[in-house]
Amino acid sequence: MVNKEFFEAVYLMEKEKGIPAEYLFEKIGNAIVVSVRKDYGGKDVVFCEINPEKSEMNVFLRKTVVTEILDSDTDIAVEAAQQYRNGACAGDIVEIPLETKQFGRIAAQTAKHVIRQGIREAERGLVMREFQSRQQELVTGKVQRVDPKTGNVTLEIGKTEAILPKGEQGPEDEFTDGDLVKVFIVDVKDTEKGPKIMISRTHPGLVKRLFETEVPEIYDGSVEIKAVSREAGSRTKIAVYSKDENVDPVGACIGPRGARVGKIVDILGGEKIDIVKYSENPAEFIAASLAPAEVVSVEVDESAPNSCHVTVPDTQLSLAIGNKGQNARLAARLTGWKIDIKPESGFFIPSEA
Repeated sequence: MVNKEFFEAVYLMEKEKGIPAEYLFEKIGNAIVVSVRKDYGGKDVVFCEINPEKSEMNVFLRKTVVTEILDSDTDIAVEAAQQYRNGACAGDIVEIPLETKQFGRIAAQTAKHVIRQGIREAERGLVMREFQSRQQELVTGKVQRVDPKTGNVTLEIGKTEAILPKGEQGPEDEFTDGDLVKVFIVDVKDTEKGPKIMISRTHPGLVKRLFETEVPEIYDGSVEIKAVSREAGSRTKIAVYSKDENVDPVGACIGPRGARVGKIVDILGGEKIDIVKYSENPAEFIAASLAPAEVVSVEVDESAPNSCHVTVPDTQLSLAIGNKGQNARLAARLTGWKIDIKPESGFFIPSEA
């Protein structure tokens, strides 16, 4: 059976949807076999061969040549078999070509259904593979709609859609149809309804990827991001490091006249960003993490793991703690240490780890 239009349609689908033609041919062949087999009691006598190079698709039955027919679905008499192969005799297997009209209306509908299902599965597989490869990455989506009740935003990312929940949006985020929005792909899950792409604008990974995009020294590896702590829409602390003594990691991230960090702040809607220098020395790293506050000393508490006491000038106490404890809280998350802050006068104020 030759039908060039059929093959052209498959190759067009491959081009438009990105689904490999080989996959489609396999699904189509299987669908035809499954549907036609129902006309033969579900027995394994129906076969389909597709040859794209010759633009040929052949559907046929394989029956056993017998002297006495016991099952008309699987057996064929010697005389009838000789119409398909000269000299056929009992025990031989003959192939009987089927024409499209012999498939029957129900078989054809079943085949179409299975083919459509196969295409949907292929599309789902492509989406899964595409976004799994981009997991933990920064992507740009186009706003399709904003739900006025929930505040959830539907974004078009590539050829698929993803929901940006209200809880994953920054406090200052506002969206209108057609806006281009940068989001972080947190995870990709395969569900019964298809791939579910979990995206966020509050995840610390968003800030990390933005710095990788804006700072060439991070992209080329001369500057490394060691840690990020964030309270989305308000403040972020990011620790950076360079093995090269000639490279200033903090200065590289700030950029000329603050251009690099300024661009990221704009993307995040004005969120404040503290860039601190990472150190293998815990005391140095903890002192740096409390910026912009000055630190007099850091004493490691030997009686508790990852705990320390930090002394700051009395005039720097409020700055070190931050509004509602935010600066100390973010510093603790950035370093992984429990930080107790006290002024030089000696009064302790614990922070959250």
